Amino acid sequence: MGIIVGLIIGGIAGWIAGKIMNNEGGLLRNIILGVIGGVVGNIVLGFIGIHGSGFIGSIIVAVVGSCIVIWLVNKIAGNR
Repeated sequence: MGIIVGLIIGGIAGWIAGKIMNNEGGLLRNIILGVIGGVVGNIVLGFIGIHGSGFIGSIIVAVVGSCIVIWLVNKIAGNR
């Protein structure tokens, strides 16, 4: 059950981050960005002492991480 919830949170977070960063993608890409973003968000925000708890907190952390991942990918790829 945890994997399914993680995928749902990842999909929502990836979609929101795509809208924020003006970077559209398909559902699978959004899920992947959201899951990777959740890990990145937990690491980055954990360094400054912020931890998300619950469904909404997890989405916020994953969105922040997904935005970071999208920004990094765009910088590496030379976009924008």
